[in-house]
Amino acid sequence: MRLMALSDQHILITGAAKRIGREIALHLAKKGANLALHFNHSKTEAEELRKEISNLGVNCSLIQGDLSAVSNAVTLIKEAEKWAPLSSLINNASLFGSEDYSTTSPQDWQKHLNINLSAPFFLSQQLIESAKQAKRQVRIINMLDWRALRPSGDHFAYTISKAGLASLTKALASAAAPHAIVNGIALGAILPPKTGQTPKDILKSIPRDRWGRVEEVAQTVEFLLTGSDYITGEIIHLDGGRHLV
Repeated sequence: MRLMALSDQHILITGAAKRIGREIALHLAKKGANLALHFNHSKTEAEELRKEISNLGVNCSLIQGDLSAVSNAVTLIKEAEKWAPLSSLINNASLFGSEDYSTTSPQDWQKHLNINLSAPFFLSQQLIESAKQAKRQVRIINMLDWRALRPSGDHFAYTISKAGLASLTKALASAAAPHAIVNGIALGAILPPKTGQTPKDILKSIPRDRWGRVEEVAQTVEFLLTGSDYITGEIIHLDGGRHLV
C-alpha cells in the first residue's frame, strides 16, 4: 500500500470555478495541494478562487477551455503541466440537461457526450501517456451521478453520458494499470439546483433522510487521492443510499 500526501501533489480539476468543483479545490489547497484549475465561462469566479487559494501558500494556475470541443481536452494536460508534472486529475466539469428521450436534439446529445464523456477520456489518455513516459503513477477521479448506475428516462443525454463515464472508469482502471489508479464518485443530492427549485419529496428517496454536504464530497476526493493505491476501478456512491431505493 502506497500513501501519498496532498502536499506532494499537483492536481488538475476541471470545472473548478463554482459549486462542488470550487469546494474540492479549496479543501485540497488547505491540505497543501498545488492546483491547476480549469474553467470555461466563469473567469471572474476562477480568478477570485485563485486569489483565495494563493493566500493559503500553495501554487494555483488557471486554464480556460471549452470542453465541448474535444480538441481542447487534448491540450489541457500540456497546459497544466507547464508548471509541474500532474499527479492527479479530477474530471468534475459536467453538463446537466433536463431533456427526456423525446426532446433530446442531436446537438444536446453530442454536447453532453463531449463534455461528460469524451473530455474525461482524452484528458485521462493524455495524462496516462505522460505518466508512462516519465515512469510514474497518477490518480484519476471521475465525478459521476447515482443515475449513472440506475439510468432512467429523465435527464436522458446527461444520464447516458454519465453511464458511459462509469464504464470508462472501470475500463481505464484495467487498461491503464499500473500507471493509473482510476476511481469514481457517484453523487446524489448534494447541492440544490441553481434555480432553487427542488423536488419537494426528494428526501423520501434518500435513506439517510438529508441532503449531502459539499465537505463530504471533498473528504471522499481526499481519501481517493491519498489512500491506498490498491483501490482502483471502484465507484463510491455518495448519495445517502439513494441508489438502493
